Amino acid sequence: MAAQWAKFIVVLALYLLFLYWVKSWWGLLVVPFIFDAYITKKIRWQWWKDAEGPVRFVMSWVDALVFALVAVYFINQFFFQNYVIPSSSLEKSLLTGDYLFVSKVSYGPRIPQTPLTMPLTQHTLPLIGTKSYIEWPHWDYRRVKGLGNVQLNDIVVFNYPAGDTILTELPYQTEYYRMVYDYGQQLYAQNVGMPDFSTMNQQQVYELYKDVYQMGRQYLLANPVQYGSIASRPTDRRENYVKRCVGLPGQTLQVKNRIVYLDGKPNKEPDNVQYTYRVKLKEHMPDELMQELGISMEQLAQLNRDGVMPLTKQAAAALAMRKDVVESVELNTEIRGDDQVYPRNAAYGWTRDNYGPLWIPKKGEKIDLNMNNIAIYERPIKVYEGNDLVVKNGQIFINGQHATSYTFKMDYYWMQGDNRHNSADSRYWGFVPEDHIVGKPIFIWWSSDPDRSGFKGIRWSRLFRMVDGIK
Repeated sequence: MAAQWAKFIVVLALYLLFLYWVKSWWGLLVVPFIFDAYITKKIRWQWWKDAEGPVRFVMSWVDALVFALVAVYFINQFFFQNYVIPSSSLEKSLLTGDYLFVSKVSYGPRIPQTPLTMPLTQHTLPLIGTKSYIEWPHWDYRRVKGLGNVQLNDIVVFNYPAGDTILTELPYQTEYYRMVYDYGQQLYAQNVGMPDFSTMNQQQVYELYKDVYQMGRQYLLANPVQYGSIASRPTDRRENYVKRCVGLPGQTLQVKNRIVYLDGKPNKEPDNVQYTYRVKLKEHMPDELMQELGISMEQLAQLNRDGVMPLTKQAAAALAMRKDVVESVELNTEIRGDDQVYPRNAAYGWTRDNYGPLWIPKKGEKIDLNMNNIAIYERPIKVYEGNDLVVKNGQIFINGQHATSYTFKMDYYWMQGDNRHNSADSRYWGFVPEDHIVGKPIFIWWSSDPDRSGFKGIRWSRLFRMVDGIK
């Protein structure tokens, strides 16, 4: 009996420390059940052990499975989870096929907003393709104290902000806003004709893009067989993304000739930052050269498709030296269309390489609102902070009141990929609110090259490499 009391005291102490950490005293309702499990044993928790035949066999497996799922859910929610790099947006800092150990305690874990979720899933059940979570109950955002805060140039895992709305028939289910604006602009150009933005003021441009958005949305709604229905996802059930934080709350960010400036000072570029280069080959690139320079089949496919290849400065210089393979290697300065970058407003004239300046919202700080900046801050105010915001005759109304300023309730961050010309990041979908922050990658526990199989595909040199050392 003394041993049972000792176990009970240890378990109870750990449980109470956890409740104190998360500040959720509803958990005290569980204490009598813990006491019964170790001391009084009035409830027959493992009644099936007295059963005979297949019942005992089946229930032993059910018991083990339920315990494993609960343990995984608890660990993933509050301590750490696995994350695999699915794309090349952070190459060559993190590579496609890197498996990351992501710490939740580094920035403090979030109390689950949609607690009834199947463990080991993000939003969809495998095989059957239905939602893996129940939206009720839904709790407000709250984060418990962690070991620190997001720091400049940290690599961060977060929920994709633009993943709040989805088209259910799209394979990746994260394309809603791009589809709305692309189709909306096509329809507007066909039916009305796109104007010369240089002759328009910000109010006119703002109202035009509202019409563009509505046209695109109506087109998608009118084609449910092709696109499915328009649905939404709660914050913690949106896709997980990983990028580098290049702008902190309260800083003014600007991108000038590809370099990020913060409050007028250039931020250090990542050691392995990539840009696209125009490469002209004399012959097929040898496999040994690709391995030597870290060039993937994806990069080679992009060269064949678009005539450009993402490279680090070091790889570009080394490739240019191989006159037997290449004719020329030149930095690609051609920009994407202005209408692609956040906030989808061509009047700003921003591009991926020359962007801003814009101020990154900080909790408790106020910004003056007007028609020159409402397109930038409308989404944080309306979508992320849950206000009713409308613009009428050039005047801004928040929750029915005329507003000339707004005080933010959350901190926001600016995220970019190290593969700067091949990254869908804050330049295309805007700020990352603090309630979207998931955790901090600590180390790479496994890495496999998708271009190679078997032992040849294992990147042994990357195993257990610390992510903080990747600058």
